[in-house]
Amino acid sequence: MRDVRGIFAFRRAPMPGTIERVGIAYLGGPISTEPRINERIRVPEVRLVGPNGEQVGIVSIHDALKLAQEADLDLVEVAATARPPVCKLMDYGKFKYESAMKAREARKNQAHTIIKEIKLRPKIDPHDYETKKGHVVRFLKAGDKVKVTIMFRGREQSRPELGFRLLQRLAEDVTELGFVESQPKQDGRNMIMVIGPHKKKAEAKAEKAAAKAQRGDEELSEPEE
Repeated sequence: MRDVRGIFAFRRAPMPGTIERVGIAYLGGPISTEPRINERIRVPEVRLVGPNGEQVGIVSIHDALKLAQEADLDLVEVAATARPPVCKLMDYGKFKYESAMKAREARKNQAHTIIKEIKLRPKIDPHDYETKKGHVVRFLKAGDKVKVTIMFRGREQSRPELGFRLLQRLAEDVTELGFVESQPKQDGRNMIMVIGPHKKKAEAKAEKAAAKAQRGDEELSEPEE
C-alpha cells in the first residue's frame, strides 16, 4: 500500500458529537534549478573542492561552512547526487554573472538558420514564376535558406523532367544570391531542392542577430565587488 505520510496530515480524533475534519498539506511547488548554497545544504558531510579546484576531501558540513566564511566565499553544491554531495568554495554571485554572460555570448555566436519554403507547379505560367522567384530572391537577400518544392498532380507525375528543368532554371536565375545546397530529389509526389544564401549574406544575418543580442547585454550589470 502506498505510503501517504507527508502528503496527508490528519487531525487528532474528534471529540464525541463533533465532525472530523481532514487537512491536506500540499508539499509540491516549482522545482528550483538553482544549486543549494551555504545553510541550505543540509547533509552531515560533503566532499569539498577548493576555489581553485583543489581537492580538500570529505569534511563535516560545519567545517565546510566555516571555511567558506573564513574565505569570504559561498559553499555551493555542485554534485547533489554524489555520496557524499560534492561542494565547492566560490563567489556564487560572480559565478552566476559569468555564466549568464557566457550563455549570451554563445547565443550571439550561434547562427540561427531559417528555412523558407516556396511551392511551384511544373507547368507554372510566366507571371507566377516571376512572383515566386521574387520571393526566393527576397529570402536569400535576408540570409535565409529556401526549400523549393515542385508539386506534381495526376499525369504530371510521369514527367519528372519538367520539375527538374524548372528547378535548374530557378537556380540559374538566382545564382548571384545563392547556391544549390541540396540537389533536386524526388520526395513522393513532390520534387525538392534547397538553395542556400552565399556566405556573405549568411554572415550579415548572423551579425544582425549578434547586434540584437548585444543590446540585451546592457540589461546585465556586473555585481559589486
